[in-house]
Amino acid sequence: MTACPTSIDIPLFIRQIATGTEEAAAKTIFDQNILGGMCARVCPTETLCEQVCVREVAEGKPVEIGRLQRFATDSVMDRPQPYSRAAETGKTVAVVGAGPAGLACAHRLAMHGHSVTLLDARAKAGGLNEFGIAAYKSTDDFAQNELNWLLSIGGITVETGKALGADLSLGQLQQDYDAVFLSIGLAGVNALTLDGNHDGAIDAVDWIAEMRQSKDKTDIAVGRNVVVIGGGMTAVDAAVQSKLLGAETVTIAYRKGKENMSASEYEQDLATSKGVHILFNATPKSLSDGAITFTRTGTDEEITLAADQVMRAIGQTLEAAPEAIALEHGKIKIDEVGRTSVTGVWAGGDCATGGEDLTVTAVAEGRDAAEDIHATLMKGE
Repeated sequence: MTACPTSIDIPLFIRQIATGTEEAAAKTIFDQNILGGMCARVCPTETLCEQVCVREVAEGKPVEIGRLQRFATDSVMDRPQPYSRAAETGKTVAVVGAGPAGLACAHRLAMHGHSVTLLDARAKAGGLNEFGIAAYKSTDDFAQNELNWLLSIGGITVETGKALGADLSLGQLQQDYDAVFLSIGLAGVNALTLDGNHDGAIDAVDWIAEMRQSKDKTDIAVGRNVVVIGGGMTAVDAAVQSKLLGAETVTIAYRKGKENMSASEYEQDLATSKGVHILFNATPKSLSDGAITFTRTGTDEEITLAADQVMRAIGQTLEAAPEAIALEHGKIKIDEVGRTSVTGVWAGGDCATGGEDLTVTAVAEGRDAAEDIHATLMKGE
């Protein structure tokens, strides 16, 4: 439970499954993590709950908590959700960004009886669950089905095509709503530094987003020799998906050693099991038509790989942060309950200082901020 960012009562939900009451197990999960279904698919359980499972510690083989969570949550996704709205409070909240943090915040606020407007820059709600996770992890349109199930609580209005900065100003939102929660993610992608400043690489996040919205994937460009630069989950997702879509050779190139990769060992093993080669200690030097050259990190040794498609997955940056809000390390500065430097404005997810690029962490931050927003709005009433 301590290792779970949303503090799900894992022993309880396992006992509930064991006694044949998977509906009760699902509610135990959803009480803490309303996006427990997606988290069961994408959460790196091997470095969170399963890593400190007593069986893992004693025997090196944990209880498969992620699979049990998926079993419990999937068993109720086609039924009405176990939550209903409290009496209307008359309070309104704007949630900017319809990804995991925003969805968790909106649901908890709606449950407390507030009226929520969920605003998102894209044409579709869902955030990274819809646009940023490889198709092999989220099949059968699960992200949208989960979204619709979550919204069925009522009290949440979704408005798409509304971006902070371009279409929305923080000042206007503060005037129009009683509280504001920012979960705008990280829209910018870091550029590569190459000889001659020539960067013909495409953004892995954009490629995944395009692939996720494709009906049959036949319109998605996949090279014969694909190189993905980066060491995180996005790099693994792009590499494995490329292999599944027919690329002959796929290489993940990472500038540091294996132990420094932010992608878990499980994800690394998954990639290699699909035929992806991982090249460690490789710093990109130059990119030409059909090839990319690396230097061994810290040396002059060069390595050239055939590459007719190069993707960069080297981290994302915050864009469109309102000037009035204090930043820290390039993200929106928040306290332990998600409050920003501006009164009446909260934030959470990847755009905020507590974000760890994990769906489950974003959910926890959205949920906790919602509770503080609720307490703040109802103070003295």
